[in-house]
Amino acid sequence: NQVLEMFDHAYSNYMEHAYPADELMPLTCRGRVRGQEPSRGDVDDALGKFSLTLIDTLDTLVVLNKTKEFEEAVKKVIKDVNLDNDIVVSVFETNIRVLGGLLGGHSVAIMLKEKGDFMQWYNGELLHMAKELGYKLLPAFNTTSGLPYPRVNLKFGVRHPEARTGTETDTCTACAGTLILEFAALSRFTGTSIFEEYARKALDFIWEKRQRSSNLVGVTINIHTGDWVRKDSGVGAGIDSYYEYLLKAYVLLGDDSFLERFNTHYDAIMRYISQPPLLLDVHIHKPMLNARTWMDSLLAFFPGLQVLKGDIRPAIETHEMLYQVIKKHNFLPEAFTTDFRVHWAQHPLRPEFAESTYFLYKATGDPYYLEVGKTLIENLNKYARVPCGFAAMKDVRTGSHEDRMDSFFLAEMFKYLYLLFADKEDMIFDIEDYIFTTEAHLLPLWLSTTNQTISKKNTTTEYTELDDSNFDWTCPNTQILFPNDPMFAQSIREPLKNVVDKSCPRGISRVEESLGSGPKPPLRARDFMASNPEHLEILKKMGVSLIHLKDGRVQLVQHAVQAASSLDAEDGLRFMQEMIELSSQQQKEQQLPPRAVQIVSHPFFGRVVLTAGPAQFGMDLSKHKAGTRGFVATIKPYNGCSEITNPEAVKEKIALMQRGQCMFAEKARNIQKAGAIGGIVIDDNEGSSSDTAPLFQMAGDGKNTDDITIPMLFLFNKEGNIILDAIQEYEAVEVLLSDKAKDRDLEMENMDQKLPESDSNKQNSEEAISASQDVGAVSEEPEDDSDVTDPGSFPPADADSDSVSISNQDSYIPGSDEAGASEPACTQGDHQPQEQKTETESDSKVNWDSKVQPMESILADWNEDIEAFEMMEKDEL
Repeated sequence: NQVLEMFDHAYSNYMEHAYPADELMPLTCRGRVRGQEPSRGDVDDALGKFSLTLIDTLDTLVVLNKTKEFEEAVKKVIKDVNLDNDIVVSVFETNIRVLGGLLGGHSVAIMLKEKGDFMQWYNGELLHMAKELGYKLLPAFNTTSGLPYPRVNLKFGVRHPEARTGTETDTCTACAGTLILEFAALSRFTGTSIFEEYARKALDFIWEKRQRSSNLVGVTINIHTGDWVRKDSGVGAGIDSYYEYLLKAYVLLGDDSFLERFNTHYDAIMRYISQPPLLLDVHIHKPMLNARTWMDSLLAFFPGLQVLKGDIRPAIETHEMLYQVIKKHNFLPEAFTTDFRVHWAQHPLRPEFAESTYFLYKATGDPYYLEVGKTLIENLNKYARVPCGFAAMKDVRTGSHEDRMDSFFLAEMFKYLYLLFADKEDMIFDIEDYIFTTEAHLLPLWLSTTNQTISKKNTTTEYTELDDSNFDWTCPNTQILFPNDPMFAQSIREPLKNVVDKSCPRGISRVEESLGSGPKPPLRARDFMASNPEHLEILKKMGVSLIHLKDGRVQLVQHAVQAASSLDAEDGLRFMQEMIELSSQQQKEQQLPPRAVQIVSHPFFGRVVLTAGPAQFGMDLSKHKAGTRGFVATIKPYNGCSEITNPEAVKEKIALMQRGQCMFAEKARNIQKAGAIGGIVIDDNEGSSSDTAPLFQMAGDGKNTDDITIPMLFLFNKEGNIILDAIQEYEAVEVLLSDKAKDRDLEMENMDQKLPESDSNKQNSEEAISASQDVGAVSEEPEDDSDVTDPGSFPPADADSDSVSISNQDSYIPGSDEAGASEPACTQGDHQPQEQKTETESDSKVNWDSKVQPMESILADWNEDIEAFEMMEKDEL
């Protein structure tokens, strides 16, 4: 009943606010019409001005026993939908969503007509539209290979001068290999064999081009030459439904060659890609080498396919791992790392996990999967539901929404959730008479014996010698999968129940085993802290040596021969590769400009300007031109990692604290609670300076930081000591935090020179009162949302860090900075490194005059800088 109510909420809002547009925009309560909204790139290729969501939802209405609504919807499609639009669409998306939707609608329409209560007027209109669309897709197959172009113009085809497409050279494997069910069904329904022939030719070509030694296929292929463009291979985005359609083509069409191919690929997948409970991409030519350290959410369909194959154990394992990720983030992020951190934070309400949950429940009968389904329903209602439908998640960490409700949400999500909870009496037809396409459209199994115009020539054995001894030629009987053991599925899940929260998906690290520290996760590059003795010991075992640079960073070099064993050397190489990857990533990440800390009190009067690192949270000083002005106060405890014990000294002042021991955001929250109007974090690396070190950027803690409203800046050790020394000498030190230095307070400076010393002290006191009032006015300005940095606008980062530069054997990466948090790798939030490096102008550095800094001090600084550069040059050599 809950699923029905949720479906009604989504469907009625689409019909009321969006139809006849392709999709509903649930935040603005209007339809998404291509060309009228800002382009979203390839995502928009699914939109063809053909009421996509309504067509995609047709057979869902019948599954949910909404036959009257189905009848009305079919009439609307027949009357309103035009397939002859001058618009370029994705061949893949149009096939699975529109052609599949029309065929699924036709399948259930003739079933209802046969039952005699509904659709008595229906005369195959949806099938006629499907055939028209099929002919509009055929020009895409005009290639020598038989692989279709990725896009086609519905009105002009591919090569027509007005088509605006046909120049592409590459397509994804799934794009070319996910046609056979719809095209064969169209041929079987209509008796026109050309559609099935084209789809078979494309499948045959991909099979022929598979990598022969590994039996894997790549992600993208050249449609003219058949060369692999992207040579990584997995079961997620770009390949997923190719494997699905090989097995389902055997089920629907009964052609042995499809099963042979699927079993050959499946054997390779389980040999190379499956690393239970993970499914990791590999290189097709070197399948023992992982191609990446993260997984995408589309692989969530694979446990369901494994159930169809009859391989239940790995299906349970992978599904459980995915469920643990969902419990951590409420939804499955678009991509997540092998230690379950967020890699891509979006979630467009994808249905693949619900699909696998349904199939596992069908196979096991385990009520656990009903609880999983309940969790999915609760999360959708709690986090995605909005007044005009359900909105995709822009960031699963912050809960922010995107103005998007894809058609597959209505086509698949509610279908699988309803079927998960439905009893047989809740259904008006037998779902077992149909097979699901990749878009969950229903095709009747009786098509296998209808209009067989294709000769069942076995093309598979032309290319390979197959060992069929391990291959079952019949679908498994679920009744014998779990003989007398209702706890079978639970016994497989049990070891994985804490895989996300308490351990990494790998056995005891060899290094940590040798240290006798028990089962801990392996040391990951992003968690490394140069100040952690245990980390240094682990590096030593892995053959990684560490050199401290004078600017506070460290350089890492690995020599495999110095590792404790070959296995430890392998761990070290993996660690270094991660470091290099992170270093490369940091160069691409968004940079904020440096900020300024200006000492405005006596005797400085704004002459001393210190270069400060910005924060990705709190008040955005670039939008508050006046900045924040106030007297500074040192907090207790100095690290700011717990409740401030001297709030009376901090209230209405700018708090000074030391870097380290906790997240920057945590420090900010603690001083804000104590009444501070701003904060300055001083580096704990002795001698570090903005003169020689890259700009340091403070990041959030991976959570929503909207609650932090005060400005936070970072000073390196040398600049921080200037303020600390001023406090020692003058006690009351007032500073201005701003995006750039302000003009000096000449009026104050002149008054100071004229006043006798006693009057000057009195004046200082008055200045303090005046400044306090000024600051109060600034802090009480109303702040709208634009004044607070949006956490979703920056990549997540660790909020306290040790800088690291990396050398792998003979290679050196200058200036790479690595963030490391104080929590263990698998228990902390989804933080990623975020220190930045920018060019700073010379005038943004400290400005002195002879009264403030004597010549001896300047010369000493120069000598220190020269020594630092000489040391860096030596280290680089």
